[in-house]
Amino acid sequence: MTEDWPERVFRERLVQPDRVSCGATCLVVARMIEDHAYGQELGSAPSVPDRFRAEVLEVHRQVTGLVDHGHLQVPWPRALGTPPWAVARQLGDRDVRWVRTSPSSGYDAVVAATRLRRPVPVYVGNAWLPRHVVLALGEEGGRLRFFEPASGRLVDVGREQFRRGRVGLAGWDHAWWAVLPR
Repeated sequence: MTEDWPERVFRERLVQPDRVSCGATCLVVARMIEDHAYGQELGSAPSVPDRFRAEVLEVHRQVTGLVDHGHLQVPWPRALGTPPWAVARQLGDRDVRWVRTSPSSGYDAVVAATRLRRPVPVYVGNAWLPRHVVLALGEEGGRLRFFEPASGRLVDVGREQFRRGRVGLAGWDHAWWAVLPR
């Protein structure tokens, strides 16, 4: 990783604006990391938190609305967050797929994808349901680094924590799905 990636994106505490926009927050942060001009534009706004909030809410409206990027889609109730197929569609300029993570191979699949210098949205939840979206950024010191949008912090998770369903991201422990490049 270059010295300023992804740290340049995290100069300000970027927090999801409401309790259901974690997926949209991860999409905006992923774009900020991958698209330097976009990241610079948001990062240099007079009020970064206000501009970031407005951008996240607009993305959330798009990914759950009737039309996304000019394509008709089945609307999704915003109160339920962002479905993984909408995240995959938003990242569609790169060939992506959303896959169920397994305790044994999920960690390695996410790490491999981040080695391509692509942030990876990961759905986490309890043992029964996915409830929150976080963004995997890459492995640092043998631990997978995540952007956690509820707190706006970077959190490191070890392979064994991931395997045992103890990721501890915003109170959720089980990794459910990852949106991975093919």
